[in-house]
Amino acid sequence: MAPAAAPRIAGTARVRPAATGDASDVARLLGHLGYPCEDADAAERIATVIADRRQHLLLAEVDGEACGLVALYTLYSLAHGSELARITALVVAPEQARAGIGRLLLREVEQLSRRHGIHRIEVTSNARRVDAHAFYRGCGYSDDSHRFVKMLCD
Repeated sequence: MAPAAAPRIAGTARVRPAATGDASDVARLLGHLGYPCEDADAAERIATVIADRRQHLLLAEVDGEACGLVALYTLYSLAHGSELARITALVVAPEQARAGIGRLLLREVEQLSRRHGIHRIEVTSNARRVDAHAFYRGCGYSDDSHRFVKMLCD
């Protein structure tokens, strides 16, 4: 059976770094991901990312409208003896789902990582997000390890 054709983005798509003026779009997209915040909070988060050379926040736009984002953090891994990249958020607006925006964002992350000499990208995804798991596998990512979390609510 032939592989499914790659989804087509309707319109002109581009990926660019986010700016503090994108706060309302970032807040809206984070809400779609299940992490709602106010525009002012999003502006603070964007400013924090911009101020940290190890972090990147990229927005995908189609015909000038923000429709996806990916956040990336780079760090040195003692276990691997090299830098690695960790995707901390990836979301596509529902109206652009399955149009290739997520793949576009991942390609940009992979190119950015290569430019920085990074050879390993990690991403975590909530166990309930089975569609996201299938998406990552379809983009060449493999199941690797489990993540354990303990909330410190002192």
